[in-house]
Amino acid sequence: MKYISIVFLLLVSFKIDAQELFVVTEPASNVPAGSIGVRVGQSLMKNQLESGSMYNLTPEVTWGINKNIMVRTSAFLSNQENGLGLKGGGFYAKYRFFSVDDLQSHFRMAAFGRYSYNNSFINQEAIDLMGGNSGYEAGLVATQLIHKVAISSSVSYARALNNSDYSFPDFLGNSAVNYTFSVGKLMYPKNYTSFKQTNINAMLEFTGQTITENGKSYLDVVPSIQFIINSQARIDLAYKKELYSSMQRATSDGVFLKLEYTFFNVTK
Repeated sequence: MKYISIVFLLLVSFKIDAQELFVVTEPASNVPAGSIGVRVGQSLMKNQLESGSMYNLTPEVTWGINKNIMVRTSAFLSNQENGLGLKGGGFYAKYRFFSVDDLQSHFRMAAFGRYSYNNSFINQEAIDLMGGNSGYEAGLVATQLIHKVAISSSVSYARALNNSDYSFPDFLGNSAVNYTFSVGKLMYPKNYTSFKQTNINAMLEFTGQTITENGKSYLDVVPSIQFIINSQARIDLAYKKELYSSMQRATSDGVFLKLEYTFFNVTK
């Protein structure tokens, strides 16, 4: 109840257009049609299985095929075993199927899917398709934009498969429901005078998972700040904190740094 109250107070305080660009969750809106986005994500997380930290590096390329369809390819690198090395990759696609636009607000809904390949040793109960498990995911996301505030939520089904030479353990649940809730507000500028103005966004994101076979779950909170420079370059700084977990996880708390640049009108 304490965390729900925090979210409620944040929503009430956001009185008054916001960016729909979250750090660890994906909104229903797509990248601009014909654009190519290049992003490098980094994280330094507390290692729950042994001393020290785990470093992850995720380069990604996103293509806006048209206003309703976008695709993304990712590579997963980690220092989990024998120094930094390539652990796998993934493909993500999103289709925006519903949109309602108003003068100072809009509402979007989209369906998304993900397939990931990984060659790492499976060492946790949590299913992680962004660097820990091979598998697939399918879900729905809805995003509401009102003036300077964006609110987004998603739910999805994920299924873990064998990791290259490592079979998925029989004693672990291999399917899960993932859920997210995110809220963000445009903090600066107060008034637009040019697209070249630097935008500063503050966000609070919640990510959770429940294993369907045994009911084990976790919930994380991720506060973050985001800078958008010249409407093309993006810098994300975030901190993830585990609020609750009844399952074994390889990592928990840690920091994120994402750098992204978008090239507009690359394809027609």
